[in-house]
Amino acid sequence: MSTSTRLLRLVSLLSARPSWTAGELAGRMEVTERTVRRDIARLRDLGYGVESEPGPWGGYRLGHGTRLPPISLDDEEALAVAVGLREAAFGGALGGDQAALSALLKLRQVLPRRIADRLGEMDTAFVRLPGNAERQVGARVLFDLATACRAAERVRLTYRDGAGRTTVREIDPYRLVHTGRRWYLVARDVTRGAWRTFRADRVVTTTGTGARAEYGGDPPDPAGLVSRNTALRGYPCTATVRLPLPMEAALRIVPPSVGTHREDGPDATVVEVGGMDADGLARYLLTLGTPLRVLAPDAVREALVRRARELSALNEPPDPA
Repeated sequence: MSTSTRLLRLVSLLSARPSWTAGELAGRMEVTERTVRRDIARLRDLGYGVESEPGPWGGYRLGHGTRLPPISLDDEEALAVAVGLREAAFGGALGGDQAALSALLKLRQVLPRRIADRLGEMDTAFVRLPGNAERQVGARVLFDLATACRAAERVRLTYRDGAGRTTVREIDPYRLVHTGRRWYLVARDVTRGAWRTFRADRVVTTTGTGARAEYGGDPPDPAGLVSRNTALRGYPCTATVRLPLPMEAALRIVPPSVGTHREDGPDATVVEVGGMDADGLARYLLTLGTPLRVLAPDAVREALVRRARELSALNEPPDPA
């Protein structure tokens, strides 16, 4: 094998399992252990973080590199990466950021013909409806927010609210939550001493303060907090209903972006949903297509019963002639 071919083969082997001894690598590549050691040194020069494990049973394993090196992917992995990049580039997940599109174009140029053809077939078969024109979060902002959460560092956040007002506040970032349409940052507002959710697409800048984040006690469930804020905030009327379904089935009928959920035993779920008025909530509950019981308020229960009776009266069989 040429040196380049051997190096690609070595990367593939190191990626296949956690650790290899020099003898095992030499045997699989049909070279000497001295050649393996020399090739390991070349990989390190290229940016691969190949780590050595000392001792008689030690060996080599892939760790974190100093820079992004070439990556060896099999057919299914390359197709999965290409599809993911396409969704990010054309689906608006990262807004107008060109990083995903640029990476996709680079990848497609080097894909083997058999994989490029499969991706082309998928492009032909998929049809995407035009999405909403709402602003999406950029890749750089999303990366900065994720880094702040992982570092647990207090940051100074410049934020633009729905009315266009810009404020600067100190927050303790905790988690990022993706609802399928938007990214939300769950963080503790230092000044107000309360847990808040921030739409990531409204974040202008984040600046580290060097101070350690202080969450105080038990942080809230991030998904639950986002669900409550997005599903119920701003609605003048809310209804609490009990569905005779386990949590997993209830989530399929009422998604987390529409209502909040809590288990009521193994076979039932209590869901809270918001609406403009009792009659509108009754209409929505009828569309769920499942038995349910309205726990509160009485106005929604009465509206649901009234509409059910109206539907029953309209669908009574005609009197026999």
